[in-house]
Amino acid sequence: MTESSKKAFLWVAKVTTWLGIMMVLGLGLVLVWALVSHGSTDVTSLKWGQFVQTLGVFLLPPLLYAVIWDQRSNPFNLLRLNRGANWSVFLMAVAIMLCAFPAINLLVDLNGRIVLPECLQGVEQWMKKMEDAAEQLMTDFLKVDSIWGLLINVGLIALLPAISEELTFRGVLQQLCHGDAWQEGRAKWKIHMGIWVAAFIFSAIHLQFYGFIPRMLMGAMFGYAFVWTGSLWVPIVMHFTNNFMVVVVNYALDQYAPEDTNYADTFGAGTTWWLGVLSLIVVCALLGLLYRSTHKE
Repeated sequence: MTESSKKAFLWVAKVTTWLGIMMVLGLGLVLVWALVSHGSTDVTSLKWGQFVQTLGVFLLPPLLYAVIWDQRSNPFNLLRLNRGANWSVFLMAVAIMLCAFPAINLLVDLNGRIVLPECLQGVEQWMKKMEDAAEQLMTDFLKVDSIWGLLINVGLIALLPAISEELTFRGVLQQLCHGDAWQEGRAKWKIHMGIWVAAFIFSAIHLQFYGFIPRMLMGAMFGYAFVWTGSLWVPIVMHFTNNFMVVVVNYALDQYAPEDTNYADTFGAGTTWWLGVLSLIVVCALLGLLYRSTHKE
């Protein structure tokens, strides 16, 4: 067996292991939740279902995959969790996501204006139906009236997805796509391919088509931050900051300005489009600074 054949066989084995664990755990835990909840559709039950699904599909499979395939008896090394970064890098990561809030809203607004050809009207109607269902579910999840409810949402909507989805899409999927190209200093196209393939799947799996483009761009941003720093903690912090902002801003508006609850989704779009453009410029500048600072090191 040639060296290239060995690498191909090893890659297939790794992908099969990861997907197999994901299917078994994901389906198993969701089935257990369905039996325990008796098909209940109240918000509390659905939140438990979200928690179980995240564990089974996104959190546990990458960890088990790393335990199986790590060659140095250190699964954290395979997932790039054993390396941190300078405090200034984390500070820039947080600043990027805070400044990106209006830009994300602008891109969501532009994405929502896309109209499919008449021959795909059926598909478009299905996409709108899925989008409305996802938006209503998130609205129900975010609507809480206590600090305890807010803390639960921070854990369920901000912290858990930030860790688990970055483990899956950057820690496993992106690395499977580009292999060791980033360490060998060659085949840079593999690095870019890995980042964008992972970002595409990251966005598609959310089944929110009218936010597909901004979510894919956000995934790519996480992917480049991962490659530049070599630490999965950087995109985890970025992902958490974005989700945390959504949770906290929606809670604050719901509590203190219920008549302006849509403001969080329109800030940077519509009449304030110029804030979205300014936000894009600032984010690009900060990403440039992040790239330069990590490459100096």
